Amino acid sequence: MTGKLAGKRIAIIVANEFEDVELMYPLLRLSEEGATILLAPVPMGAHPRPYLENKPVTGRFGTPVPIPFMREGNRYHLCRVEDLAADQLDGLLFPGGFSPDMLRRHPRTLELTRECHNRHKIIAAICHGPWVLISAGIVKGKRLTGFAAVRDDLINAGAEYVDVPALRDGNLVTGRVPDDLPEFCQKIIRALSE
Repeated sequence: MTGKLAGKRIAIIVANEFEDVELMYPLLRLSEEGATILLAPVPMGAHPRPYLENKPVTGRFGTPVPIPFMREGNRYHLCRVEDLAADQLDGLLFPGGFSPDMLRRHPRTLELTRECHNRHKIIAAICHGPWVLISAGIVKGKRLTGFAAVRDDLINAGAEYVDVPALRDGNLVTGRVPDDLPEFCQKIIRALSE
């Protein structure tokens, strides 16, 4: 594939009740730029639909992972968080919704986030996604944005909350809400292109 992100490997990590558009838009936009997307579902949290054994991780509006209307191996590759290694990634991305509330309790997700941060990999989070960054302990002294509900959590963790569509501070890229996905993805693309 060609594009600004050709050769880049980005892991998108989600648990149940992720914000569907905050997964789909970056997946499409970043893969359009040539990035290899590694999609890692973590089977934690409640399903938005009735319980079925072995049910896939599902978004708030019903998008399942793996994504049935997109061929796995084309725009994305399915993987497990346990099989991801920081030295094999260029970036991590956390969509919002209720998923981050589960991921912030998932030890391997937090460990991988800290490993990527220590290696100065790009770490992106939108909406409620900064909860994962807070629980990984990597926000102190950073200027970040996110959904208004995480404002106090960011401030209490030592970050400066800025109410803008998208923001980059070092290797951290944050976005506010679904309407800000274009600006959020532009910041990610710029950061990974440098």
